[in-house]
Amino acid sequence: MASNDDRPPSTAGVRGSDIPTAESHEEQPDSNAEPPSEKPTTVEEAYSVFTVTQKKLIILTGSLAGFFSPLSSSIYFPALNSIANDLHVSPAKINLSVTTYLIVQGAAPMIIAGFSDSVGRRPAYCICFTIYIAANLGLALQNDYAALMILRCLQSGGSSGTVALANGVVADMITSSERGTYIAYASVGSVLGPSLSPIVGGLLSQRLGWHWVFWFLLIFAGAFFLPLLLFFPETCRNVVGDGSIPPPLLNMSVTDIIRHRNRARSGYVVDVGKQEELRQKSKLRFPNPLSTLVVIADLETGLILFATGLALACFYAISTGASSQFRDLYGFNDIQIALIFIPIGAGGLVSAFTTGKIVDWNYRRHAKLNGFPVVKNRRQDLTNFPIETARLQVALPLFYLGAASIIGYGWVMNYKVNLAGPVVLLFIMGYALISSFQVLNVLMVDIYPGKAATATAANNLVRCELGAAASAVIVPMSNAMGRGWAYTLLALIFVGYSPTLLVVMKYGMRWRKAKKEKEEKRAQEKESKEMQKKMEQEKTADGVEEDRLHGQQHKSYHREG
Repeated sequence: MASNDDRPPSTAGVRGSDIPTAESHEEQPDSNAEPPSEKPTTVEEAYSVFTVTQKKLIILTGSLAGFFSPLSSSIYFPALNSIANDLHVSPAKINLSVTTYLIVQGAAPMIIAGFSDSVGRRPAYCICFTIYIAANLGLALQNDYAALMILRCLQSGGSSGTVALANGVVADMITSSERGTYIAYASVGSVLGPSLSPIVGGLLSQRLGWHWVFWFLLIFAGAFFLPLLLFFPETCRNVVGDGSIPPPLLNMSVTDIIRHRNRARSGYVVDVGKQEELRQKSKLRFPNPLSTLVVIADLETGLILFATGLALACFYAISTGASSQFRDLYGFNDIQIALIFIPIGAGGLVSAFTTGKIVDWNYRRHAKLNGFPVVKNRRQDLTNFPIETARLQVALPLFYLGAASIIGYGWVMNYKVNLAGPVVLLFIMGYALISSFQVLNVLMVDIYPGKAATATAANNLVRCELGAAASAVIVPMSNAMGRGWAYTLLALIFVGYSPTLLVVMKYGMRWRKAKKEKEEKRAQEKESKEMQKKMEQEKTADGVEEDRLHGQQHKSYHREG
């Protein structure tokens, strides 16, 4: 997965005469290596020693691992009616299993994200997939509503952490200037989940019974996890730095062994001091979910997270309500309901491969306006760069497009119009809602570059809890108000919140500066206290040593006497 054949030049982990010269690399150019820039950078070393090809493969693998969370959620939708009939419960009760899934999906990453940021991505993936596989086995064997609810929560807890991990992997290797380019690779899982999984779920439920939905997930997860366990490299910067530091044995993969062996043969020497520093950082600690709550409590990120949550809440409301609404209005069976989700996925797929280019273009435009150098594969200080404006100028038009499509969808579903109407509107919603979510997610990683998984966990918590609320109330709302007014109200809440993003655009950079100054001041105070404590310990130790020497001299004097 991450071979060393197309290794880019880097000084990270190399010392003295072992540093390859620029001339030596000119003789054998690397087609995949990122081009050097003549503009000044804030950091001399490359941000990541992985090549462009390696980055794409690693991010794609991480995204496919994150595919299991939306897969497990969406594959369930076409089978809701069948499960309700077999377990002899109402559709409203079965919708609660969707709600509880989303609640756990929001809360579980709070624990695994902090764990992965300190200990590494690979151990976190192992924990997630072990829980997920065990839950699917239980779901495939059960025939009880209570067991369904409990095991769905466990399934959600195992799969949901992979979404935060996928975004953490992106932040480990990709800088802000090129993050939009990798949206397509990072979004494959979240886009394929809502589009493909309902089709698979509908076919399995219709032909083999709804239990086979969970047998399929069990087999698929096992087949994916085995190669991931063997070949996925450790990328966490607190464990391997820019990728030049070999990970501990617990984090080591076959790919890591081969890559670092090839680096050693090529003359690269591991920076022992850096390795020791990272080992101190990556010691196993009990996961602390409070770090996620701190992100949510921050004013700027709190406003962004709520906007992201509203986008996904609308998405979940559409997805959850579609199953019963298309059955009642058009008389669709499980397979036909599953096919209705294709337009949403198609819109998301288009967004994945177009939004990133727009995001990067707008970043470069603002960099040019502000005289800010755009340098790939280099960490840059964004303190004085209006990153909020660069990202939200793309997100806001998508907000309004998504709201307009939601209103239109609600009213065409209020009457039995030609099927082309809701299909086209589902495509537009898939494009607008997923695109806005992607842009806001990129902004969150920009603001928290060193804690990407934690920032994504906070994102996940807010969006899933709002999504859970939306999925729980959309059917009762539609029954009480009519589909048109129910979705209109949802869209108006969505649009009504959008001015807060204008506030973030105006004051975001100022808030970030103030927050950075506080963090630096806190770090200085902590360092000062540690230095003072060390000096006191040394002074105490010197006093003990003086007392010991004085005692020896006293004893020697008496013996001589």
